[in-house]
Amino acid sequence: MTKTEKKLDKQIREILTDVCDSATETIQGFEWLTHAVNYSRFPASLKITCVFNTIQNLEQYRASNSQNDIQNLIFDSLKSAGIILPKAEKQIQFDTEEACEVMHGGNWARRL
Repeated sequence: MTKTEKKLDKQIREILTDVCDSATETIQGFEWLTHAVNYSRFPASLKITCVFNTIQNLEQYRASNSQNDIQNLIFDSLKSAGIILPKAEKQIQFDTEEACEVMHGGNWARRL
């Protein structure tokens, strides 16, 4: 990773940490988020995974009127730093601790 990529990654991590802190306080069942990126294809390759504790809480979130809260918060926070997600609806994904435990024995490295 180049020096520029390291700086960009640090900036993304800081932004997403703020988003995560806000979401854990305001969205029921939201646990954490992570990202993956290939800087040779940035920003199109940036993938963000938002993790809820249970499938039920994720389904309730999706069914609620606030279903775009996390996506909008991520998109707006990155945009304010000059990072535009070209296909945000595909680049921001959702998952659950419960599903990872059942399908991958809780091994997030394998699941992601």
